[in-house]
Amino acid sequence: MIRIYTVPSCSSCRKVKKWFLDQNIPFVEKNILSKPISDNEIKDMLLLSDNGTDDIISKRSNLIKKDNIDVDSMKLKDLIAFIQNNPTILKRPIIVDDTKMVVGYNPDEISTFIPQARRLAAWSCKTECPRYDECDNHLDVKA
Repeated sequence: MIRIYTVPSCSSCRKVKKWFLDQNIPFVEKNILSKPISDNEIKDMLLLSDNGTDDIISKRSNLIKKDNIDVDSMKLKDLIAFIQNNPTILKRPIIVDDTKMVVGYNPDEISTFIPQARRLAAWSCKTECPRYDECDNHLDVKA
């Protein structure tokens, strides 16, 4: 299941949710301000990240800058507790499934969440149908 970590005031979060709704792709929204992120959810994010904390934590957040906090030097349990106590340091939105993570709103990147069968059907329609430009059927296959 796709999880989208959001905050209500985030315009990029609203865009991501709309994109998933438009694509008819089910997701679970997790408001990081109203419900704490679990240890396992944070570990999953870190495991799926290419660059560790750089991918999920905003080093430009007021808290990090003001207190000159070095999250990279923290032990894992301390890092998890710090994120749980200060969820606004997370970049937003964070989109996660079992195998991948995308941070922020980028339609090209989040299109990887479109199921493979639907991507293949859209590609096949576009590359193999001689009437593609005059046919409305491909509009039902959103890719």
